[in-house]
Amino acid sequence: MTCRELIYDIERYCPFNEQEEKDKALILNWIKTNDNAFSRENAVAHMTASAWVVNKNRSKVLMVYHNIYHSWSWLGGHADGETDLLAVAIREVKEEAGIRHVQPVSKEIFSLESLTVDGHVKRGCYVSSHLHLNVTYLLEADSEEAVAIKADENSGVAWFTPEEALVKSTEPWFVEHVYAKLLEKMKTI
Repeated sequence: MTCRELIYDIERYCPFNEQEEKDKALILNWIKTNDNAFSRENAVAHMTASAWVVNKNRSKVLMVYHNIYHSWSWLGGHADGETDLLAVAIREVKEEAGIRHVQPVSKEIFSLESLTVDGHVKRGCYVSSHLHLNVTYLLEADSEEAVAIKADENSGVAWFTPEEALVKSTEPWFVEHVYAKLLEKMKTI
């Protein structure tokens, strides 16, 4: 997917709520005005892709215990120059959860978020606070497939019921503004 195709997909995406409406405008402006919007070299904000991974009957959600945030969270990562964010989301799920079989429920964008990232140490280097301008995709995997941690990023991989997923995360803003929204959106598909 080219940058132009991604911009088109974001432009035609129908926001679910006011948060997505505001974040959609922010993301589009950032991509259009920053040549390095898809690179971590942009220390203010850069594009990321996340995956809300569910099983076939939508009774379980896949989460990882994120080492930096010390919380159970969705899966995803940095674009690192790629503009095909669906491919980034799928790759990140395979890497972070150790599963091989994951597919999009739809190739359409599932949600949009502007996410604050507090300053932290990664691989011995300080990373300043910044924004992740995030595109989320709804993916499906088999909850019976074996999972494996990616020790440099997480220390747990597990499937939870949607209700458990909300309780397991220790990041209140994510629970209220992201995960609860994603669960609500799942009811509409």
